[in-house]
Amino acid sequence: MTTRGCEPLVVDETSIPGCIIERDVGIQMKDGLILRADVYRPKTDPKVPVIMTAGPYGKGISWTQEKNPTLPQWKGMCQKHPEILQQSSGKYITWETVDPERWIPWGYAVIRVDSRGNNRSPGKINIFSRQDSEDYVECITWAGTQSWSNGKVGLCGISYYAITQWQVAQLQPPHLAAMIPWEGASDPYREIYRHGGILSNTFMQFLRAVLATNQHGRGTHMDHWLGESSSGPERLTEEEMAANFEDPIQPALHAKLITDDFYQSRQVDFSKIKVPLLSAASWAGFGLHQRGNFEGYLQAASSQKWLEIHPGKHEEWFYLDQSLELEKKFFDHFLMGVDNGMDRESPVLMQVRHPGERFHLRKEQEWPLNRTRWTKFYLDVDQKSIKPEISSHASKATFRAQSGNGLIFNSDPIDQEMEITGPMAAHLRIASSTTDADLFLTLRAYDPNGKEIIFVGTVDPKCVLSQGCLRASHRALDPERTRDYRPFHSHTKEEKLIPGDDYNLDVEMWPTCIVLPKGSTLQLLVDGKDFCRPDDECITFGIAGKLGGSGICLHTHPVDRNPQEFDGETTLMTGIDEGSWLLLPIIPTSTE
Repeated sequence: MTTRGCEPLVVDETSIPGCIIERDVGIQMKDGLILRADVYRPKTDPKVPVIMTAGPYGKGISWTQEKNPTLPQWKGMCQKHPEILQQSSGKYITWETVDPERWIPWGYAVIRVDSRGNNRSPGKINIFSRQDSEDYVECITWAGTQSWSNGKVGLCGISYYAITQWQVAQLQPPHLAAMIPWEGASDPYREIYRHGGILSNTFMQFLRAVLATNQHGRGTHMDHWLGESSSGPERLTEEEMAANFEDPIQPALHAKLITDDFYQSRQVDFSKIKVPLLSAASWAGFGLHQRGNFEGYLQAASSQKWLEIHPGKHEEWFYLDQSLELEKKFFDHFLMGVDNGMDRESPVLMQVRHPGERFHLRKEQEWPLNRTRWTKFYLDVDQKSIKPEISSHASKATFRAQSGNGLIFNSDPIDQEMEITGPMAAHLRIASSTTDADLFLTLRAYDPNGKEIIFVGTVDPKCVLSQGCLRASHRALDPERTRDYRPFHSHTKEEKLIPGDDYNLDVEMWPTCIVLPKGSTLQLLVDGKDFCRPDDECITFGIAGKLGGSGICLHTHPVDRNPQEFDGETTLMTGIDEGSWLLLPIIPTSTE
């Protein structure tokens, strides 16, 4: 552990005009450990508010530096949106955090903290833990009590830097004045570790590799601002680093129920989140970057809260001018006290999606929309169809869960333009030849010419409309939190199946938005494994593997998905006596 004190290693007053940069400042925790931070602040006398992040991706790893594995995303974003560089060189951006060159002239300080065990901060890595949240409280308190600070701290960042906002906000740090969690889970069990009770392992494998690369003492990357290792300067042995690393997968593999201490220490008590918030969700962030922003917005006890919903890549929309204008308006109001109308802004700001990557902003007063016409589309295995009318006779079909192909249901062409916007749910009547079954549902749409309507998602460039999954033994619902359009599973017990017996499952499908032109069709796939496009339509994505339409949050762990139990024969039943259906949120047109 470093013995250096809390003074900055470097003070730079020339690189960014009007800005003081203090690098490797120490923030001492209650247990004596010192976390390291980089502070960017205006060179002015008036006290300023703070925008803060704390996490594992490296305060000293510039997004634009060579050998940064995310450099291709930066180059691609700038090529598509050159306006991003009109007011910034981009040299001081790090992955998923705000750009100091944009925020310093607006009168804000920007602080990035390397969380415990990561990069320049010593200690043990244990992501999303209560220890990390308590550390974050200490950092917020430090930022709010500096001589140059006005005492108000705002949190703003993407993904990991959004997830931890929900976790620390429930602890109510006294100087936390506002937060913008941008595309980040708020319910770790249901959105990070176990979707529908099924272990989501591939993202955690990806994150584990990133954490290992950036672990304090490894010395993988260079902090070119310091001229030293971004995860040093200490060099630890492999044995020392192993002792300082809590594997993020193994505890989740063995802890199957939400009642386990591993999850309980990470779950969020939304009743304690009372700070003003702007929750920014992606329409196509399945597996990690979507549901949490909707649920966090709905469940947080904050009296002043907004839901923003956008399309596009994970790292892209956050930095566009229209998003920056909203972020600035929000923080100007709550961190600076500017009367700019933010408190009178519509609570829901959504980009409505049209085929061909076309979008338009629509302001709403609630989520889900009150005018929604919740419409059941019934599955028919004989006709391989999905339609508003239920079949007059019962029928069934069987598929091999993992090693076979699932069942596909197509709708008739719609006879007029139709908007589908909101959360969805499916009700399935199933039986299994084994004591359990995993169900994966995928909703797709096709234009009048039969071409699939796809969208660029947070990670996957060919996203479907919606997905949902459920482990049959986790079918029990929480009656107080369940809604017709959003089943809420308790995950407090396992109820194994009796092979051959029939069971009713209610599957949550994550929200979507699409305006379908006349003549379009819908397709629902019911399968026993993650949806994946043919190999020639997939895209390689580094250590995360291939992207095939379901992003990087897949469910492939051989222990959690043991073929003996999860590659049985699944039977789906449809028809008047054993109906299976999909509940769609149809939004009536203005003429209707």
